[in-house]
Amino acid sequence: MFELAEYIGIIAFSMSGFFVGVRNHLDLLGVLIATFLTALGGGIIRDIGVDKTPFTFTNTYPALIVVIVLALLILFRFHKRNSLENKALFIWSDSIGLVSFSISGALIAIEHHFNLAGVVAMAFTTAVGGGIVRDVIINEVPFVLKTGFYGTISLLIGMTLYILAQFSLISFSSISLLFIFAFVLRLIAYYKKWAIPLK
Repeated sequence: MFELAEYIGIIAFSMSGFFVGVRNHLDLLGVLIATFLTALGGGIIRDIGVDKTPFTFTNTYPALIVVIVLALLILFRFHKRNSLENKALFIWSDSIGLVSFSISGALIAIEHHFNLAGVVAMAFTTAVGGGIVRDVIINEVPFVLKTGFYGTISLLIGMTLYILAQFSLISFSSISLLFIFAFVLRLIAYYKKWAIPLK
């Protein structure tokens, strides 16, 4: 189930990177880099952070999914249509990706005996690190720093998993419940336009 969620996340994040690249009038290479970074950059940073060869560099399917998504988007000329980024299917897929990447990042950090700060950082980095790098490259304020409750979901997931680990409560059931809760919370936050204002 979680592996399927990661596939969905890679697809959604690839689409997000594609649309950002097109909006900023990048050429094909630029759009490819934006797509790749958004979908896989966070996982690469995570793996480097735990001193292991990035999964993307030793397994074919993550990059293959990105290339296929990019090819389909160009083939069906989605860059010439109204953006899909506000469509329900994209929002749901993006939310699944955010939650699944956050969970995988936190679990890998826990496996490597990271403390609370490390687990939270790995959850956050895995989910949104690639998007941050993408936005910095194209000279934009990172999206995650402008939306009040997107990156916050990752932080909450990291903290929750760390606490569960301290009490030896990490199991398929507990992770599944966390996944559902975080997914629903993300959707509520999006549709209710939740934010954390600085006043």
